[in-house]
Amino acid sequence: MKGTKMLGRKIVIVDDDESIRKTFFLLLSRKYRVYLAADGEEALARFRNAGVDLIIADYRLPRGSGLDLIEEFRRSGYRGDVIMVSAFPDLIRLEDLQRLSISQFFVKPLDLNVFNRSIDSLLEIRDAMEKRT
Repeated sequence: MKGTKMLGRKIVIVDDDESIRKTFFLLLSRKYRVYLAADGEEALARFRNAGVDLIIADYRLPRGSGLDLIEEFRRSGYRGDVIMVSAFPDLIRLEDLQRLSISQFFVKPLDLNVFNRSIDSLLEIRDAMEKRT
């Protein structure tokens, strides 16, 4: 971790699999403020206007997809980074990821070290960009 600002960064994890939510929480909570949601409705209700820095969403969610969720966040003005994860990469079209400005895409099962470094990099870049403005 390169700065104390990283501890204040908010990450929302949206996945219907409780074991994945817990794993991501354990991986990230030492460096970031981590919030969990089991589906898109819960995530939108709790975090739509919460000043989130990063959303990590599973592609397949109850009552909609991760893409639907991100589209709603984008309509609400969210301009931050998004990481999409999926065990079903064949269902996802590159055009949809680009259209919604998805920062990164990972296929489950994840290499947690690569995943963690990717998150750190995204948020370090965000810190650097904010310092310039």
